Amino acid sequence: MRQQILVIEDEAAIADTIVYALETDGFEAVWVATGSEGRELLRKNAIALIILDIGLPDMSGIEFCKEIRQDSSVPIIFLTARNDEIDRVVGLEIGGDDYIAKPFSPRELTARVKAVLRRYQTVPTPSTPLPKPVPTTSSDDTPFLLDETRMSISYFDVPLDLTKCEFRLLQTLIRHPGRVYSRESLKEIAWDEPEFSLDRTVDTHIKTIRGKLRAVRPDRDPIETRRGFGYALRESW
Repeated sequence: MRQQILVIEDEAAIADTIVYALETDGFEAVWVATGSEGRELLRKNAIALIILDIGLPDMSGIEFCKEIRQDSSVPIIFLTARNDEIDRVVGLEIGGDDYIAKPFSPRELTARVKAVLRRYQTVPTPSTPLPKPVPTTSSDDTPFLLDETRMSISYFDVPLDLTKCEFRLLQTLIRHPGRVYSRESLKEIAWDEPEFSLDRTVDTHIKTIRGKLRAVRPDRDPIETRRGFGYALRESW
């Protein structure tokens, strides 16, 4: 079966171009013009990826993404008429997987769709038999349990609800406690297109991770800020 791509775009001419490009490349494209219609289709259909315009008539694409990210990890590529860095950063921070500005090349758009889908297809499905998780170090040394097969991290035996970028950042720190990572190196590790992110985007994600860790253990702060250098995970507990 062809993978179904949901296109949420209120300009018919642009939507027609996207639909034609996707179907020419072997996808099944479904187009709606509003966020509410997109929400209903996402509930009923097996959507592989969403192409989401930021400027919708009934809500912003940013708000739509925030809403569906509460219970769905479907890949999202943002589409906007504004080549605005703030929009790009905000979109990626709240769970977007990629970002493309109008006007765009249909070939570039379909190439990005394929690239995002490839990344998601490398993640094991729930039905895949998986080995038991193995801690990166003994439980006496760290409160973290990193299960790279399932792409999950537990903290004091509590599973953390992490976005893709948050998982990659924390995974990197856990692997090498005490090692200081610069913001630039963390961008290269955690983002598929690091040139589209800013140093403060790393800071924002670290702040969010710290908040999730504090929700488990308010008395602990395992991530150290090395001013002028970057971030590290504490070596001693």
